[in-house]
Amino acid sequence: MNVTHPIAEKILGRLRARAGVAVPTGDFLDLGARSAVDQALARLVRQGTIRRVRRGLYELPRMGKLLNQPMVQSPDELVRTWARKNGLRVVPSGAQAANLLGLSTQVPAKIVYYTNGRTQNLTLGPYSIKLLNRGPKTMDLRGRVAPLVLQALRYLGRSGVTPEVVQRLHSILSRKDKTELNRNLRYAAAWMKPVMEQIASDEEH
Repeated sequence: MNVTHPIAEKILGRLRARAGVAVPTGDFLDLGARSAVDQALARLVRQGTIRRVRRGLYELPRMGKLLNQPMVQSPDELVRTWARKNGLRVVPSGAQAANLLGLSTQVPAKIVYYTNGRTQNLTLGPYSIKLLNRGPKTMDLRGRVAPLVLQALRYLGRSGVTPEVVQRLHSILSRKDKTELNRNLRYAAAWMKPVMEQIASDEEH
């Protein structure tokens, strides 16, 4: 590893503290002039010290313990970092949300996220992600967990939301998550509201 430039050393230190997480260029601009930061990032990429996930996104890969190979971030982590970098919001589509919450073991054939930005195809690391523009009904939900739960419930449908689904969500959501869910009840379809209230309740099911 040949890191001698002071800005490059500081960038590397910051990436080490967040190993395996893609970090936008903007998070390094307090270290020096934009041109110097860009040069330092390019130098680290050429050395093979860090990985360029996409223009403006860089990571220090985590090494897998089993095979001692660089690990790739999940598409959810990457697309959320990309959205933050671009001042946008993203919400996993129903199939993606159900998979992330462990309600479905089926891995979606296509990775689809909704966004308040434009519809586009996005390549992040090894992943191809479809972004679909959606309006306030989908994108006005606040928090990280509530949009995930609502999309998963919509995907499963009324007949697919079994007592086991309700119990799983009730058990894995923190108290903070449940408060967040209650605050977003107004965005849910009528049939979802009692389900969400059950999930967010303090009582065991």
